[in-house]
Amino acid sequence: MRLPPQRFLAALMALSVLALGTAGCGRDEAPDLINGKTKFVQKCASCHALARANASGVQGPNLDQAFGPARNEGFGAGTVDGVVQQQIALVRRNSSMPANIVTGADKKDVAAYVAEVAGQPGEDTGELATAGAPDVSNKVVDAKGDRLEIDADPSGALSFVAGKANGPAGALTLVMKNPASIPHNIGIEGKKVGPVVGSGGTSQVMENLTPGKYTFLCTVPGHADGGMKGELTVK
Repeated sequence: MRLPPQRFLAALMALSVLALGTAGCGRDEAPDLINGKTKFVQKCASCHALARANASGVQGPNLDQAFGPARNEGFGAGTVDGVVQQQIALVRRNSSMPANIVTGADKKDVAAYVAEVAGQPGEDTGELATAGAPDVSNKVVDAKGDRLEIDADPSGALSFVAGKANGPAGALTLVMKNPASIPHNIGIEGKKVGPVVGSGGTSQVMENLTPGKYTFLCTVPGHADGGMKGELTVK
């Protein structure tokens, strides 16, 4: 269930005292923001929008819209960090968010990254700029006969295992195995799409194609915008 930013801000205020008490607890070493962004992209970007992570999910609260006003209300990074940890640990009943989607050091790193960038202008720099981005843009898969398999990234990142594909003209069946923990499908932009499947499922669709360039993508809301798409060349 999606929580409006206004209600989410109210929840932040209600949790702020608890968060202040927990933000300083846990491990002594500094959080790993690179790991935090990587885990956020893999586990959270499919549901939450966060501009600095190139995340455009729509099922959960937009974290920029939620935490931007919170910062204007005087909430510091430490409080935001604590609130995020509490939201991960204490998932609401009937929420689409799995309980403890990240745990331990990963949870602290994700919370620290969100606290660092949510509602903040600009772009990530240095190693943080590319953290979590799967290196698939130059990977190519070729059809085997009239079957083209382009699987979902197993890490949970919003991507396929390849950013480019080649196939023959005529009847072509696109197949996507989904080893990730979040649902995906595959289809061709403006044409047919396969069913959305969960972990271990297979989405497939057949389309008659003429020579040219097409975009293959996942049509789950926010996934293609988050990077789950690529170029199909039909010859």
